Amino acid sequence: MLVRHAFYLAAALALAAIALMSLAWPAALNALYVVVPLVALGLHDVFSKRHTVLRNYPVIGHFRYMLETIRPEIQQYFIHTDESGKPYDRETRSLVYRRAKGVDDTMPFGTRHVVYTPGYESASHSLAPRHVDPACARVEFGAERRQPYLASRLNVSAMSFGALSPNALQALNRGAKRGGFAHNTGEGGLSPHHLQGGDVIWQIGTGYFGCRDRHGNFDADTFRAKACDERVKMIEIKLSQGAKPSHGGILPAVKVSPEIAEARGVPLGEDCISPPTHAAFDGPRGLLEFVARLRELCGDKPVGFKLAIGRRSEFFAICKAMRDTGIAPDFITVDGAEGGTGAAPLEFTNNLAVPLTDALVFVNNALVGCELRDRVRVIASGKVATGFDLIVKLALGADACNCARTMMFALGCIQSLRCNTNMCPVGVATQKRSRYRMLDVDDKEHRVANYHAATIRSFLDLLRAMGVARPEELDPGVINVHDGLRVGSYRERFDFLEPGALLAAGAPDDYAREWAAARADRF
Repeated sequence: MLVRHAFYLAAALALAAIALMSLAWPAALNALYVVVPLVALGLHDVFSKRHTVLRNYPVIGHFRYMLETIRPEIQQYFIHTDESGKPYDRETRSLVYRRAKGVDDTMPFGTRHVVYTPGYESASHSLAPRHVDPACARVEFGAERRQPYLASRLNVSAMSFGALSPNALQALNRGAKRGGFAHNTGEGGLSPHHLQGGDVIWQIGTGYFGCRDRHGNFDADTFRAKACDERVKMIEIKLSQGAKPSHGGILPAVKVSPEIAEARGVPLGEDCISPPTHAAFDGPRGLLEFVARLRELCGDKPVGFKLAIGRRSEFFAICKAMRDTGIAPDFITVDGAEGGTGAAPLEFTNNLAVPLTDALVFVNNALVGCELRDRVRVIASGKVATGFDLIVKLALGADACNCARTMMFALGCIQSLRCNTNMCPVGVATQKRSRYRMLDVDDKEHRVANYHAATIRSFLDLLRAMGVARPEELDPGVINVHDGLRVGSYRERFDFLEPGALLAAGAPDDYAREWAAARADRF
């Protein structure tokens, strides 16, 4: 009760100060400078109807909200251990920072992880390490195309202009040029900041930003003019993403600057809306026909699509349509539920889509089971940070990986979790010029390239230690995972289909049931 009456105490102090004015005018006046504002604040709090805490605890209740605003920083700097912190722990972030800066990234005194924790992963090493050709750090996409692309095993994942600042995108693209890897534009259009000389994967989302007419429909002529740029190496159709699957997006009008409006092809001063579904095609066959159309428009460069796995029968429907039409994408990017985004509804981020490991195994099984795997490359996207992450994803069926948030760490991101506020403290995820102009592009492009190079070196070193000469030799049996009782390989944890198993009724019951339910003409 004494705390509750702090306001009344302040009022009493004000009256006492006024009484003292006749005895000590200067001292009383100075007291009024402090007490009167407190009394005014207290009156505001008492009569406010928005915050019950402030009505019950006028003035001092504000300390609660002050502390709440710095809660993330308190947790990150004083509470989290090196192995805790979400979505990325301090150990991983520190590793990326060190590699980006080109400083020592070794660890003293042994692992800090509890190696019998359920889900703990490790790889099987060999007593006969083998030489690994550095050339295997690249993989060809679109071997059947007139303009195939020899890509790095690790590339920058989709991040749009609007989500990231101009300086951040320039640093990423220049880093990609310096390090010889690709930069995915995200669905926000092909902006000048993506065209700094690095290889580009142009992502086409449901809003067709950068290749749309004034009604928001796909515009073939605009697409052709941009897609034929020699810096654009591949085209990716975005169907869904792990952080917010089957959910459109809105960039508020206040954030649609003239530069963003031009890059996206949208009106200035209006909300920029991307719908949850595509208007240019409908159903699995329509998707593949759109793939073929884009190939023709872009000069026969590799074209694929990105999706998060939800209903398995819908992906089987795409596989059936591939067999029926004879059209296969050059690649499929599989995004896991653990993937990131600048802003998404909590339920979509936490409770939709399949995690990457399970999604990757399923997609690989589906393509193998219907004898399409040799025609389609698979890219894994979702919390890829280290050389070991690359090993695991390639062992489970991927040909290459994309990473977004770890590339942001290389730019200087401190995981302040303010991406959705436009108040990023390091100028990465913001459109505020006063913030992003402090991000030095020349310095950060080197850090991006350094991080990529060090991660690829780690990947090749691990291959050598495992006695594996080429990534294609990796298989689920060389990756171990603890299930809470014992350590076993992913080969034991999952069913892996033989080629043609879905066509010859040789698949497990759950696969056979979903395959039978799939239709090539509809999702």
